[in-house]
Amino acid sequence: MARPTMAQDIERQVKELILERRLGPGDALPTEAELMDMFGVGRVSVREALKALQAVNVVEIRRGYGMFVGSLSLSPFVEALAFRAAVRHRRGEPGLAELMKVREALEAGLVGAVTAGMPEEDLAVLHGLVAKMEVEARTGRVARSTDRAFHLALYSSLDNHLLSEVLDAFWAAMDRVREDLDDGHQGPGVTCAQHREIVAAVAAADGERAVRAMRTHFDGIRTRLER
Repeated sequence: MARPTMAQDIERQVKELILERRLGPGDALPTEAELMDMFGVGRVSVREALKALQAVNVVEIRRGYGMFVGSLSLSPFVEALAFRAAVRHRRGEPGLAELMKVREALEAGLVGAVTAGMPEEDLAVLHGLVAKMEVEARTGRVARSTDRAFHLALYSSLDNHLLSEVLDAFWAAMDRVREDLDDGHQGPGVTCAQHREIVAAVAAADGERAVRAMRTHFDGIRTRLER
């Protein structure tokens, strides 16, 4: 295993400092000079480490104000995952299909928990999105943005921000290669019916029915990818 560079070691120490001080997004960090004194290192290594941490949203540098803990967003992971799937798909490899299998396992595994007690206001949002799909279907195509909003809203009652970001990674990957897919393979009427059935199962608090509906929905996506 390659030995970590000085900058990589500083990255590790900055992360440990954030954990030890129980800092969160937006909290102030020591200045560049303070980090140099604290770790006994030079300015070049500190700047290299901070640049790397900024790239993955661990550190935010505000010119004229100082350094702060970053948003800790998973957007760099999302971009890497989407690009990896797109590259493999374009090379004829099953990168996107593999990604969709993981997404199916995730959604089918969670949709049962959603049926345990979805608030009425969240259920109303889902009904509204299905109604919007039905209007869009009359034009010949359900908008991807509406479909995406449905799947994100479906799990909002779980109040899991990590889940939302991971699901977004799957959508980003699909968007990268959507021109390679035959969007007309599954009719918009079928898409609406599948989402309507998911909502009906959730409204009835029927976990098994919801899982079956989600599996059926992914059967259609799988068929498109196989083509």
